[in-house]
Amino acid sequence: MARKKEKSGGEIPEWLVTFSDLMSILVCFFVLIISFSIQDEARLQVVAGSMRDAFGTTQIRKPAGVIEQQGNPQREFLKQPTEQRPDPDRDQAFAEEHLKDTVQGPAMQTQRQENTIEQDRSFALAAASIRQAWQDMPDLTQVADNLIVEETEEGLDIVIADQQGRPMFPEGSKYPFEVTRKAIAAIAPILQQLPNQVRISGHTAAGSTFSNPRYGAWELSTDRANTVRQILGEFGLASERMHSVVGRANGEPFFPNDPYLAANERVKITLLQEAPPVPTGLSP
Repeated sequence: MARKKEKSGGEIPEWLVTFSDLMSILVCFFVLIISFSIQDEARLQVVAGSMRDAFGTTQIRKPAGVIEQQGNPQREFLKQPTEQRPDPDRDQAFAEEHLKDTVQGPAMQTQRQENTIEQDRSFALAAASIRQAWQDMPDLTQVADNLIVEETEEGLDIVIADQQGRPMFPEGSKYPFEVTRKAIAAIAPILQQLPNQVRISGHTAAGSTFSNPRYGAWELSTDRANTVRQILGEFGLASERMHSVVGRANGEPFFPNDPYLAANERVKITLLQEAPPVPTGLSP
């Protein structure tokens, strides 16, 4: 019988080879951890650049106006530092001003709210008084639709507008009809009782024709507004209450979708919403 060939004593077991490979991998792993924990900024930049070049990536900058999105460069040292000594007077003034704002702030805000409520109430009463004054005049019944009173952001608007087939001014004339004059005269005493300034603006409709080439929409709208001012002054409104008298021509139509509409021909009296120059309750 043939004998089995015995294994030579110098052969390495297979499990030992696998264990050695595992130990080598672990050693490499710990070496990498240690190497990454101790960073060299210059070498990292070189490696990062090499990786970008290898993979074909480029840096994208995203500026946002004048300031870079990544932040502004900062100086690591002060340039020409100067010593700033404390100023007791300035600090005291700042403290007093801050204390004044802290103490008076809520009170001032409450006062503003009260003034706004009081002014809104006065506008509502004025609007009601104007409507009542017009209703008490039988002659104005036929032109009731031509007289409009409404509150806006600017204040209280009193509009005297034309209607189709029922104008408030003769065509091309700056002088109103008698019924229009009565409507204007009726509101003068009501406006005089309020402390607010008054602005009067004249408006014309688009498509108006004028026989005189030197007299057009601008002149007519301005003259009508000034005529209304004269009537208000004649019936009790003081001249110092006038804020301005302007002509707008056809630049601000009452109905923007139809600038040729007759209602765009109008005069607007605005009681401006602003603080009066002298408090209402102040007496000499």
